[in-house]
Amino acid sequence: MRSDYPPISPYSTGLACQCPRCGQGKLYDGFITVRPKCEVCGLDLAFADAGDGPAVFVMLIAGGIVLGITLWIGATYDPPTWLLLLIMLPITLGVCLGLLRPLKSLLVSLQYRNKAEQGRLEP
Repeated sequence: MRSDYPPISPYSTGLACQCPRCGQGKLYDGFITVRPKCEVCGLDLAFADAGDGPAVFVMLIAGGIVLGITLWIGATYDPPTWLLLLIMLPITLGVCLGLLRPLKSLLVSLQYRNKAEQGRLEP
């Protein structure tokens, strides 16, 4: 294993859900469960705690997308409310689930790149 890795863009590795150090290993074991370590370079991913950040970004982005589509459909076709809900609920679910993985891995990559740590008070 090499200890010196060239800097990789956190945006390319984050949006591709890859290891923030080598850019080759997979970041996740499951849907959003971060692996304990990279299988390629051995990076310990215990630092990877994105918290509620990805969920907040997903809500903001998906809310804008879904609201825009809903307003457009409502103004253009004037469907009944039950039909609008029937159309928009699967779209909302798809947009939210589709954004969650890449946004979480983007925040993990930015944590690694900027050496972000939990705040500590000096004794």
